[in-house]
Amino acid sequence: MAVVVEQTIPFAKEQLDAENTTRWNSLYPLIRPSIKAIKTTSGQTVLVDQTLANDKFVRVVVVGKAGNFSNKLLSDKHITAVVTSSDNGNTLSGRELAKAIDEAGHQQQAGVVILKSGKQKKLTRVENQLVEVGLESDLEVDHLIHLLGASTESARSSLDRTVEILNAYLENSTTVTSTFSTGKKDGRPATTLAEEDSRGYEEARHAITKALEQVLQPHLEQKNGVTHSVHYSDVNGLSRLENYILGLEIATYLREAGLSYRLSTSTLLQHADLARGFSISACPVSEQHLEAQSEPTNPLADEATEGSSLTKVDSRFMKFNDHAVRSRIEDGCEAVIKEEATITRYDEIVGDGDCGYTLRDGAKQVLKFIANKDLSELPQTLSELVRDLEVNMGGTSGALYCIFLTSLSSALALTNTVAEALSVALDQLLNYTRARLGDRTMLDCLIPFVEVLKSTGNIERALAEAEKGVESTKNLEAKLGRSTYLDESATRGVPDPGAYGLLVLLKGMSVSEQ
Repeated sequence: MAVVVEQTIPFAKEQLDAENTTRWNSLYPLIRPSIKAIKTTSGQTVLVDQTLANDKFVRVVVVGKAGNFSNKLLSDKHITAVVTSSDNGNTLSGRELAKAIDEAGHQQQAGVVILKSGKQKKLTRVENQLVEVGLESDLEVDHLIHLLGASTESARSSLDRTVEILNAYLENSTTVTSTFSTGKKDGRPATTLAEEDSRGYEEARHAITKALEQVLQPHLEQKNGVTHSVHYSDVNGLSRLENYILGLEIATYLREAGLSYRLSTSTLLQHADLARGFSISACPVSEQHLEAQSEPTNPLADEATEGSSLTKVDSRFMKFNDHAVRSRIEDGCEAVIKEEATITRYDEIVGDGDCGYTLRDGAKQVLKFIANKDLSELPQTLSELVRDLEVNMGGTSGALYCIFLTSLSSALALTNTVAEALSVALDQLLNYTRARLGDRTMLDCLIPFVEVLKSTGNIERALAEAEKGVESTKNLEAKLGRSTYLDESATRGVPDPGAYGLLVLLKGMSVSEQ
């Protein structure tokens, strides 16, 4: 996972005017045209989704503070209405909200649930068909939005069964928040968990596991008849790939603990505290009300699973020498580990400051993994390595390396030369990223290296072109990633850290060739 070096939200809250309820009430209907703004007698606005007017399920209304709303309110289609509150404390009553929904033409046979953020945790049955739920944090609101939307049809059709879910959450849910520290602890990337002191971790999964142990400890013995609803929110803008990695770690932990689960996610902006991090909320729910999700599949990884025809080395194609392959991999990884400080220094200037740690930790994991492996079976070993790196190597770089190596493991079993296999893997990688040559990414190193190696077979010429590509990034404008938030003058003269790190790896692996 990344470590915060500088604030990455490009605009201050004053510039965004994010806490202006009038502005939010104007923007939300533009984002979702199905929204109808209903003015109450007190002058406040209730934003009602008209697509749910004839819905047979319990109505869900969310009341929260403008500026701290999450993407759940923009993406979830089962939220009937949204109300923004301000610091003056003027909040509509449950009856007023129900009346506004009625005026919008909604049927309310199944009842109404109102979720209010920033309140004491409490459920109040205002009327027979009207329930108010106070929640302390936006994380809890997001979790309940998902939980109510993902519950069984029978639960969503009955206010009484919905109340059972709500009571289970209020009584049994646990939460934890982990924020990324702005520096190292004992020479390692660090996070702060809840009220604990900052602590350094050798691997990203250790930090996530620590948070999971805390939030799931009260629930680990509950395995029969329940589905564990687990929601995680990235705080202040983790990248999409970092979110995927976080989700993978959580799902792996739940699966290994033998828990049936349903996982959900959202993004939260907290202008009061700009540090990035993640929060996790967990609650066991009766399986009668919530069904467990099926295990996700990865088609790309499935192509290279152990025992598949793609990973078995065919005698008609390449043969691999364990000693030669091992020497190259070890030399490349040792070179990356040695250059960690330089890569980190570059990334502290133009990025999050975590690229050096990510590549170093990935290199260490590779060395550890291959120690007892037969590298003469390189395609199969590579596919197994990817599954290990998916868990142990975070960040955008980690995801891109995993995609590339997955494709490479298949290509090595089906082509006649390493250069051909690298070309096939590059083509596959380009299907999974928008980055291209000239975008100031690791591809400014990888593309020229692979293309020249394939066309000439000359490793020295390929490395020379790769080095030119890395040098060119010193004067390129970033089009993707964190560097896009910086003025071009801030990145000028500094190579892209990912491209530089890859060049170090390629040079290290090519030492014996030269």
